[in-house]
Amino acid sequence: MPNIYVEKLVHTPIEEQIIEIVERKGIGHPDSLADGMAEAMSRELSKEYIRRFGAVLHHNTDETQIVAGRSNPQFGGGEVIEPIYVLLVGRATKYFNGEYIPADKIALKAAKDYIKQHMQNLDADLDVVFNVRLGEGSTDLQDVFRRRKGQVALANDTSFGIGFAPLSETENLVYNVERRIYEEFRRMNPAVGEDVKVMGLREKDKITLTIAAAFVDRYVDSIKDYDAIKEELEGFVREISSEYTEREVEVFVNTADDYETGCVYLTVTGTSAENGDDGSVGRGNRCNGLITPGRPMSMEASSGKNPINHVGKIYNILANMIARKISEDVEGVQEVYVRILSQIGKPINEPKALSIQLIPQKGYDVQKIERPAKNIAEDLLGRVGKITDMVIEGKVKTF
Repeated sequence: MPNIYVEKLVHTPIEEQIIEIVERKGIGHPDSLADGMAEAMSRELSKEYIRRFGAVLHHNTDETQIVAGRSNPQFGGGEVIEPIYVLLVGRATKYFNGEYIPADKIALKAAKDYIKQHMQNLDADLDVVFNVRLGEGSTDLQDVFRRRKGQVALANDTSFGIGFAPLSETENLVYNVERRIYEEFRRMNPAVGEDVKVMGLREKDKITLTIAAAFVDRYVDSIKDYDAIKEELEGFVREISSEYTEREVEVFVNTADDYETGCVYLTVTGTSAENGDDGSVGRGNRCNGLITPGRPMSMEASSGKNPINHVGKIYNILANMIARKISEDVEGVQEVYVRILSQIGKPINEPKALSIQLIPQKGYDVQKIERPAKNIAEDLLGRVGKITDMVIEGKVKTF
């Protein structure tokens, strides 16, 4: 297949660099909430289009915005004073083959259901005001969406996706610390909300984790109680960290707390969106679930883009799939970086360029790795349509 390029990357591997910075925004962070609602809307619209017409119609919901509300958290339970404002923005097909589609209603229900499913203490009916502003897509892009080369969709944009593998020890640690706080610690102690941000810094062989965790006021009786739960959370993170690294790990939780003034990270709903923190699609985690300033990253928002021909979504997912597969299956690969560039109006399985950059392990030659790496890229590129099904079925994450 033409336009696939493999080269040796002359670059210090991430594990050998002195400083590494990694971030993950948890599911209740305002940016992640925007991502989650945008993706939920796209999935539900896709399912409804398939149910009615047997195919996904043109849509994008990747411009969703969150404007913070106001709250008055108090030990033992406070209240939301002004609700969070959510603007559901994007494009959707509302009329097709003589039939009207209630796209606004579908999107609104999807966004509300997402909040209800993922936010235990945020009332989607009382604490959030939704404003649906889905317009119709541009004529040109709708035309590109409908056109095909055989069974293959045509790219709706000239854009690129980026992926890399494997995850470093610090990246793996940061990702799993947030997930296990959400999935495990919160089961044991509901005082910690869904808005948990983990910032990891590795300095040589020492890793520092700085965690911002929104506490839910109704489950915390006093400053003393708050401090005890915070210490419990720190201990939990230290304990599970040993499963991901043998390096020294230092853990800090809610470092802005000031016990003397009573200023602590207390919320009513478990998210900072209730009181001062806005959110936007694409400002948080990349589609591998991390923010990694030491690695190449696409600035595209993957969440909410249509799963048929929007390369801003498809190529980011595909690039990470190719990178992981090469890292896992090809002997001698220390690090791999994949970049895929589209050209609007061209088949998505025929990118303008697909770049594979390899850092080989010592004793390995890129020339011997090149062919199997290319084979993996060609195989996954040839099956790029499978990504559509995976996205609609919720089998692949976008943030």
